[in-house]
Amino acid sequence: MRRRLSKTLGSTAREARMRAGLTQEEVAERIDLSTEVYGRLERGLLLPSILTLRRLCLVLHLPADRLLGLASAHPPLWTRSPPSERDSPQVRRLIRSVRELSASRLRMLSLLIAHFRRRA
Repeated sequence: MRRRLSKTLGSTAREARMRAGLTQEEVAERIDLSTEVYGRLERGLLLPSILTLRRLCLVLHLPADRLLGLASAHPPLWTRSPPSERDSPQVRRLIRSVRELSASRLRMLSLLIAHFRRRA
């Protein structure tokens, strides 16, 4: 249980950091940790203290329940609006495909998109 929690927290923090366009060093500095310790946190090798968790939530703009894996990153399918008629057919197909992805594949896609955004 503890290992799964630390892995979830680490991967969620990494995704949020990358979406924010921050380096590990920048986040570590903002939450008052060494870069090495923050790297271990992202790799799921340790859990932060409550104070560090709070700082991490503030820096990454994430609620604690999301960071701890207690809340879904995405609302259930039935609460989402359908693709807009204004969207191209290609975009509508892509949206439907993304909604069918498992959580782990959705995380991989998010990382890939973050990578492409940095390159643009």
